Amino acid sequence: MIRILIIGLFIYIAYLAFNKLFGKATAVKEGRRGDVLDEMVQDPFCKVYIPKREAIKKVFKGDEYFFCSKECAQRFELELKKQR
Repeated sequence: MIRILIIGLFIYIAYLAFNKLFGKATAVKEGRRGDVLDEMVQDPFCKVYIPKREAIKKVFKGDEYFFCSKECAQRFELELKKQR
């Protein structure tokens, strides 16, 4: 009976070790890892969501905004100037 428990414990430890070594690599490859790969931000002008690292960052009136293109940033700036 004790031999069965020891063998079962050994199999469980081997499973955990295998999963730790190869489970994360598969999860990262498939995009299932718990880490955030990139934060999504919304363009305030056209309302499109884009990855923060690819967004065009502009600061207007001390506030930071992220845009999908230079055109959206320029249009947003024109809208802000019209509101003044």
